[in-house]
Amino acid sequence: MRKLVFFVGGAGAGKTTLAKALARKRGVTVLDMDTMLRPAAVQIMTVAGLDPNDRDSEEYKVLCRDLGYRITMDAALENIEIGSDVFVIGPFTKETSDPSWIVKELAAIGASLHDVDVKAVIVYLQDDRLHYSRIEQRGLETDQYKLEHWDSFSRSLVRRTLAWELPESSVLYYDNSRELDESALEHLERFVFGDVI
Repeated sequence: MRKLVFFVGGAGAGKTTLAKALARKRGVTVLDMDTMLRPAAVQIMTVAGLDPNDRDSEEYKVLCRDLGYRITMDAALENIEIGSDVFVIGPFTKETSDPSWIVKELAAIGASLHDVDVKAVIVYLQDDRLHYSRIEQRGLETDQYKLEHWDSFSRSLVRRTLAWELPESSVLYYDNSRELDESALEHLERFVFGDVI
């Protein structure tokens, strides 16, 4: 059965690192919302006379946020439609709180939860100081807004609860506070694929 696996969580939680490590091991397509949207976001924000590196302000959310998720999900669904397994990476804040969102997305390609194995890895850290440290260490221009507005931004880092109607066995709440090692990667692999080869 085709696998559509979401790696969701706040900035700096390590969702991209986890998804890429597992995808590298299994040869799975990875679609990171930040990567998919970046060229369009830079252009849109520049034309609007705004900071092209901003990824967090209200202006950015109005102009670019929903477009990023649409681009990413269209690419994910196209891959699922041809039988590929896909890992999708992003915060997915609104989407994970809508119980019917994933069902509607799959229906757009004539699929359902009965013929696509949808799983979610909810990645979180034990406290927002660790988020701050990891965001600061990666040194991305697109993170400056987060760091400069930390008091308000850090409220978005609470651990998510998934509202989709998936079985418990399809949702993994993953504390990524420690460094990724082989045993943690095997745990993720077993969750996603049900085996370790």
